[in-house]
Amino acid sequence: MINNINITKRTAKILAMASALLLLSACATTQKATLDRAALNCGLLGDVCGKLTPGGKDQASLRYVSPSVRWTDYNKVMIEPVTFWGGDTTSVSAADQQMLVNYFSQQLKLQLGKKFQVVDQAGPGVMKLTVAMTDAKTATPALRSISMIVPQVHLLAGLKYLATGTFPFVGGAQVEGKITDSVSGDLLAAVADKRLGGGSMATGFQWQWGDAENVIDKWCERTAERLSSWTAGTETP
Repeated sequence: MINNINITKRTAKILAMASALLLLSACATTQKATLDRAALNCGLLGDVCGKLTPGGKDQASLRYVSPSVRWTDYNKVMIEPVTFWGGDTTSVSAADQQMLVNYFSQQLKLQLGKKFQVVDQAGPGVMKLTVAMTDAKTATPALRSISMIVPQVHLLAGLKYLATGTFPFVGGAQVEGKITDSVSGDLLAAVADKRLGGGSMATGFQWQWGDAENVIDKWCERTAERLSSWTAGTETP
């Protein structure tokens, strides 16, 4: 009897923890994911990959910022078209690759255009942003909806989150990017990051690439905000 009571208490504790985590993550449209160095493509970054170090909680998974950059010297940005570097083993079709990089390019121009003058030629004070998607994963729409809406299944989703740090049936994306001086080509900063769909109920009803698009939105917003604060001198990298 005592053993049964202890088991019941432990089960209740686990369920309570899962419920608490679900509440804490309920507003998150996307969430940071672990990015193993072995999973890096490095096709875009090349030797720069060796300079990357783990980022903090609200930073990219792996990052590098040149310590010699005077960010306040920059006030314009040139955005290269986003490319897809998934390799021959990628499961993302050519049509979906094109759709994703087109969306990514549009969002970068939209968000950075709110903070900077976007130009198409190199020059003094111009940063050049180069981005490549290296992987993308579709969500499973019907099962994702069930896992977010049906209470019992939602609780099981919380248990998976408790065990693995991710929700079931979510999509996401992985990216590499670098910022260089548009004239000299000197490296200013570089990142590699991976994000997945989060626990927001609003993401329960979306198409298969919905999580990937939400991740792209998050990256573009953060890129614009970070670069704006660095170049304004209100925040240090």
